[in-house]
Amino acid sequence: MKSLVPILLGLLFLSPAASRAGEGYRVYESTAASVNGEVLFVSDVEREACFLRCAAMPGSGEEILSLREARDRLVLDTLALQEQRKLLLGAVDNATLEEVLREAESRMAACPSPCKREIAPGETREWIRRKLLRRDFLDRRVAVFVDVKDDDVRRELARRTSAPGSGAEPTWEQVRKEMLEARIAQEIRNWETRTASKSRLILSPMEER
Repeated sequence: MKSLVPILLGLLFLSPAASRAGEGYRVYESTAASVNGEVLFVSDVEREACFLRCAAMPGSGEEILSLREARDRLVLDTLALQEQRKLLLGAVDNATLEEVLREAESRMAACPSPCKREIAPGETREWIRRKLLRRDFLDRRVAVFVDVKDDDVRRELARRTSAPGSGAEPTWEQVRKEMLEARIAQEIRNWETRTASKSRLILSPMEER
């Protein structure tokens, strides 16, 4: 990403006891990043890393990320949600939210990582809501404009079936679906790169914990 300026940020609150004793300030929370003026805290990053580690989103697999990697993922989500608010695109269906939330809570309950103990009541719901909102926004903003031409599917199908040891012949629809998903994923990455390059991003050095 361009314009990522590493800088150490922190929120310092004066502890009355420390003030009386002349001990100065105590750090209660640290800033992980600023995204167009929206502050992301280290606790937000740790929570993101925990949800990903526990594969809280139905259909996902376990992702063990460093704090820097989790911070970068959260920054991209924040950029998408800021654009969603600006363009008023994307929505979360309540029935879908409740259905996904039930499975997410089940996944979190089964997660062996002790990080789940730091997840407060209601935070799983909010995390799922944000993920669904991001997904719906990108579907409307990016995915809807991506297509795969028949000629491209035909060439890919011919390539796969002619390859030595290709095994079972894939169907037209399978190949088209895989190609479409890959192109959508690439277009989303392109959109994120363009959006980040035009944004005001300040990232703090992240110490692994």
